[in-house]
Amino acid sequence: MDLQLASFITAGILAIVGLYGVFFVDNVLKKIIALSALGNGVNLTLIAIGYKAGGIVPIKMPSMEFTMFATKAVYPLPQALVLTNIVIEASMLAIMLALSIVFYKKYKTLKASIILKED
Repeated sequence: MDLQLASFITAGILAIVGLYGVFFVDNVLKKIIALSALGNGVNLTLIAIGYKAGGIVPIKMPSMEFTMFATKAVYPLPQALVLTNIVIEASMLAIMLALSIVFYKKYKTLKASIILKED
């Protein structure tokens, strides 16, 4: 199996697991973990899009010919998007975990149905 295809399949599984956890699980911490899995699926999708078999780092060295660099260099935009997404996810995860601590102190539970007062 091709590495890029395996990456897309794994990213799809992570996204499906993440979406299932967000919509169908009642525990707030499990929802946060599901959102993290969903974000990892998105990151893996972006990495798989930028994958090139036999590709090289997109930095042109002085001794490298331009034609060889242009044909072998990978596309750098997905790498930049993944790095940006990692920073955003880390800060979002910290905020969500802090909010879950506040919810637990106020409601003495992490069940979303009780926090949202759904019956």
